[in-house]
Amino acid sequence: MHDILMLQRTASDYFLTPEQLSRRSRNVWLVFAALAALLIGTALYGAGIYGRLQAIAALEAQGQTDANLKVALLRAVLEGPRALPLLLADDQQVHDALALGQGEAVMGLDRKLQSLVAGTRASVLYVTGRNGIAIASSNWQEPLSFVGNDYSFRDYFRRAMETGTAEHFALGNVSNRPGLYISRRVGDAATPLGVVVVKMEFDQLEADWRDAARPAYVTDEHGVVLITSLPSWRFMTAKPLPQENLAAIRNSLQFGEAPLLPLPIDERQALRPGAAIVHAVMPGGGDGEFLRLRTEVPSTSWQLEYLVPTEAAIASSVREWRLLALAALVPVLAITTFLLRRRQIATMRIATERAAREELERRVLERTEDLSRARDRLQAEISDHRTTEARLQVVQQELVQANRLAILGQVAAGVAHEINQPVATIRAYADNARTFLKRQQPQSADDNLDAIAGLTERIGTITEELKAFARKGRTAAEPVELRAVIEGAVVLLRSRFAGRLDALDIRLPSAELKVSGNRIRLEQVLINLFQNALEALDGREGAKVEIFCEEEGGEIAVTVADNGPGISQSILGSLFSPFNTSKEKGLGLGLVISKDIVSDYGGRIEVESNGSGTRFTIHLQRVQA
Repeated sequence: MHDILMLQRTASDYFLTPEQLSRRSRNVWLVFAALAALLIGTALYGAGIYGRLQAIAALEAQGQTDANLKVALLRAVLEGPRALPLLLADDQQVHDALALGQGEAVMGLDRKLQSLVAGTRASVLYVTGRNGIAIASSNWQEPLSFVGNDYSFRDYFRRAMETGTAEHFALGNVSNRPGLYISRRVGDAATPLGVVVVKMEFDQLEADWRDAARPAYVTDEHGVVLITSLPSWRFMTAKPLPQENLAAIRNSLQFGEAPLLPLPIDERQALRPGAAIVHAVMPGGGDGEFLRLRTEVPSTSWQLEYLVPTEAAIASSVREWRLLALAALVPVLAITTFLLRRRQIATMRIATERAAREELERRVLERTEDLSRARDRLQAEISDHRTTEARLQVVQQELVQANRLAILGQVAAGVAHEINQPVATIRAYADNARTFLKRQQPQSADDNLDAIAGLTERIGTITEELKAFARKGRTAAEPVELRAVIEGAVVLLRSRFAGRLDALDIRLPSAELKVSGNRIRLEQVLINLFQNALEALDGREGAKVEIFCEEEGGEIAVTVADNGPGISQSILGSLFSPFNTSKEKGLGLGLVISKDIVSDYGGRIEVESNGSGTRFTIHLQRVQA
């Protein structure tokens, strides 16, 4: 980059024309772009290699930990059943059954073996005589019982008779299920009585490995897969077997008719002993790159091989390191570009100023005249702008005033609407009180007068609420008993809807259930909803309004559902807009005010409506008792 900058610093540059400098600048930029592209490409390539190495190292560390855990789990599965042949070889009941060969001793041994298997991870536990024929087995009652079968040809029987103990993985000739056979001789080498054999199957272990979604398998000393999370890989080989080993294994029927084909794994890169990058074809046709880790299984001749998918982790690491390389390289290139461009601009400015100086004197008078005309136009535009600004201020004041008038009108209408309900109820109570007095029922008349006094207090409360609204304030929230709010709303509607409140199906909540709000304001919300529902059901057969409460986490949902005609879609979309109503004498403010009240206390109102009814749901904040 230093050499590029020096290209601009020759003394002759100051005597070139602007056109010549422009051509030279283009050539410099082409060289700079080529060098920058080469540098970025090299950095991205190097970052990709480093990112791949880092990802593989991280996967290897985590994969080795996972492989060790799997080996530990396999050892834990092996250790329990291994003790059974050791204990049973010295058991007197086993000695007696082998000595007698039949009768009650053998039946007792069958039951004992059956109970021992039920409490361990073993699959089958059986005892053979010195001739290899099973005399007792834990599956003696099953159709595929081992009792009576000849196992003298099995490697685990022959080696146990020769050396005292043996372990052999094979495919069962009766059950046709693979498993590990652990055997121990009963009696000494000179006078053997028989062999105790326990068979272990690894279905649960393989199922646990499958849940991890990373292929894992165990191979024996010949490389044959014994235990695997991929069932289709069972009895395949980690590497091609020599012909003599292959023939011997097939003749022994250790793995039945399995073809013993090599695994579909191709090693691409060896990292260290026990670790390599491989390409594997998965069952079902999918393939990919994996990190293969090999770990010895202690106390056995087995190896566990663990495949860790690498493509996603390597792609993520490469992307991350490439971004870091760009983050470090881009600022350097940006600074270099800035310095180069600044130098070019300075050189170009000198050449341009020299050429412009020759024109400047010739055009000074012409330019002065143009500037004078431009000044006049600018002054005229400034004057027009000030006039327009003054008009705009006037219009803004008028809009503010109009907005205030609109709000005042809405509040005034709201006052009329809110007070109308208590006044109507007072009128109904007054008429009832007059009737009670005529009937000489002073107690009932006195009750109605008490109710009228309470409603007048309520009107005063409503006006106080509206005054608070005018002061841009609201009534502070407090714990309110929801049951009392619902009962209070019904009381206020009782006189107005006498004989029609039977349509209300109210499931009152418990007295301990409280919400955040103000009782008077929440009663007003419920009055609006109850009144709307009852009016919608006027004259309908089977009229019904369901009112119930449900707990939803930290909220209480109060539902008011009617079976009326529903709300038309043309009104439903703007239901909570002021002055939007389907009632002939309605103001369209009840739901607007109700929504504002609920919102003041952190709640919300939802509505659903169709041809079979309307459902309003009020969500209020619950207050813990």
